[in-house]
Amino acid sequence: MAELNAQQRKEYARTLYLKENLTQQEIAERVGVSRQSINRWAADGKWEEMKVGLTLSRQQQIANMHRQVSELQNTILSRPDGERFARPSEADTLGKLAAAIKKLETEAGIADKVSVGIQFIEWVRRADLDKAREVTALWDKFIKEQL
Repeated sequence: MAELNAQQRKEYARTLYLKENLTQQEIAERVGVSRQSINRWAADGKWEEMKVGLTLSRQQQIANMHRQVSELQNTILSRPDGERFARPSEADTLGKLAAAIKKLETEAGIADKVSVGIQFIEWVRRADLDKAREVTALWDKFIKEQL
């Protein structure tokens, strides 16, 4: 790793953090920095939020919310006749789930943005490594603003 400068090490560490199932210590060893550096970079760059967004796709999130709505509706329907209506907290939850589903179905989420960005940066990297580094730095700034 001696041929990489500090920024390149950080970018490499971020890639390993997001794409591999490694501990911070394993990443530190591969990149050639301390575990504390990885911990600091991850916190400063909000890598955990990025990773969470990457690991659960929009379709999975929507499917989970639909299951929650279905379960809540089944709970309401299991009540005796005359009591099959949503209680205030249930109605609130149903409304929030409906709004969240609509938002996920209509807006590009952070996971989608990160996924497209990674694909684009990989494409640029094959064509021009220096330009890929420049684009990666800009992309990181963009994603951080989105979080």
